[in-house]
Amino acid sequence: MFPVWVVFHVIVCFALIVVVLMQSSKGDGLAGTAFSGGISGAVFGGRGAAGFLSKATTVLAVVFMVNCGALAFMSSRTRTAATGTPDQTTTESAVTREATKFQEEMATRQQAAQQKATADSAAKVNPVQLVPATDTGKK
Repeated sequence: MFPVWVVFHVIVCFALIVVVLMQSSKGDGLAGTAFSGGISGAVFGGRGAAGFLSKATTVLAVVFMVNCGALAFMSSRTRTAATGTPDQTTTESAVTREATKFQEEMATRQQAAQQKATADSAAKVNPVQLVPATDTGKK
């Protein structure tokens, strides 16, 4: 559920960025540039672009703030400490949990790779043949 919420948050962020950039300030802004000035009036109406973009900015800003609070709440859930007693709890974020899980997985993979390399090197014995010395000296 948390990754889906983060993806939704990223979409809201990009939508908020686009809506803010499309608003016109003293110049035309991107609303005039993107829609070639006259076309924006035809698409949104005479003052429709400013009214629509202003309302969209307000709605997206409220959704962004509520989403930030929800993500903060979801990521700060408590859990039982792995090394402590069951009544001992630690607070860690979901990002920390995911990073810890990833590090443990990578350590396991690295350990397995090292064990395999050790086993492979032990199996590859240098095929040097020992030739018994013969007495070639003359008496």
